[in-house]
Amino acid sequence: MTTTTEFGLPTVVVTPGQETSTTMTVRNDSDIVEAYEFEVVGGCAPWTTVEPARLSLYPGTSEQVAIVLRPPRSPEVRAGEVPLGVRVVPAERPESVVVTETTVIVEPFAKQRARLIPKRRRAWRSARYRVEVLNDGNTPTVVTPALPEADDHLKHTVTTAPTTVDPGGRAELDVRVRVVKLLWFGKPAVWPVRLDVVALAADERHEHELAGELVQLPILSKWLLSLLGALLALLLAWLLLVRPAVLSAAREAADGRAQEIAEAVEPQAGPVDEPGGAADQPAAGEPGQGQGQGRGTVGGGGEQSSGTVEVRTNAGQQATGTYVVPAGKVFHITDIVLANHQGDEGVLTIAFGERTITVIALETFRNQDYHWVTPIDIPENGTVTATVACAKPGTPANGRQAEQCSQLLNVSGELGDIAG
Repeated sequence: MTTTTEFGLPTVVVTPGQETSTTMTVRNDSDIVEAYEFEVVGGCAPWTTVEPARLSLYPGTSEQVAIVLRPPRSPEVRAGEVPLGVRVVPAERPESVVVTETTVIVEPFAKQRARLIPKRRRAWRSARYRVEVLNDGNTPTVVTPALPEADDHLKHTVTTAPTTVDPGGRAELDVRVRVVKLLWFGKPAVWPVRLDVVALAADERHEHELAGELVQLPILSKWLLSLLGALLALLLAWLLLVRPAVLSAAREAADGRAQEIAEAVEPQAGPVDEPGGAADQPAAGEPGQGQGQGRGTVGGGGEQSSGTVEVRTNAGQQATGTYVVPAGKVFHITDIVLANHQGDEGVLTIAFGERTITVIALETFRNQDYHWVTPIDIPENGTVTATVACAKPGTPANGRQAEQCSQLLNVSGELGDIAG
């Protein structure tokens, strides 16, 4: 060998963030003047230099160079033993390169950062936070959250199991804060949220006090109360003003339709005269007209009578109810009363024999009646039919929706005998 090297210390102890130096002796054992260059290898290379960077020696002489170590105070410089090597390269005889090694002991240091995220939450009763811990030291840190003292207003829920955070790493711990009592009215209440985090690293104990806020919102805030008031005003306006107007318009439309039908039927019913008058008798040689005739066909007078037709049917179906005039009788109908007590939806068609008297939408009425000054005559075995096409059963007074549509039709007038 033409070169001999030796470190001044077998181990070097360094503190991150500080400068430490040691020496290395270089001896020229060759027979020529030699210049040497130095190259640091190993884990210490990024923060270690050799001063001077170039050294010239005469044969048989030696000299010391300084090895300067400047480890940064960073998690990347891990605590513990790190190998340090210096390669000595002769300029004249580069093949005679020599590598000298030693051990560097990096002292541990502890540094953590803890914060509560977010600092402020808005909620009606409970909110979630997270504790973020960052280990800026060069040794693992054991983090343990500590619950605050018992509070009559707030309850905290957090995992108290220790968590290990590696150097340069981070950990997140979930925290839930719950207000004991609800806030129904008034202004939002602000509750302070406090939590302690204990970190153990490098035989050191560090406590971090975290603080935040929970803004408890009232269940019924001002804008919600205003909205409920507006909705109540609209409901009252509907019940007191709009709905009666709609029902009145629908009733007027139905009455108008019934009046049109009555006007179409009345001309066939003939004039109303005293019994025995000329208008009550058919013309000579002409047969009786059945329905629509006057009362002259009734012999011996008559008595007031009425008949009821009930129709029930399922939604989407149609059903018909019928009243039949007894044999030997003539029914002089003067009144019709309709009852839609459930508020069903659909169409009701009323017919006397083959003649359709009215077609009315069920949803436009609950109770409806028709009257004629001149009776409409239904002969013996004649029929009064009510046909219901059910679209949707309604809701009766008990508040439960009915399973079927149900309508009642009552016809009344004078039931008399047919003259012989």
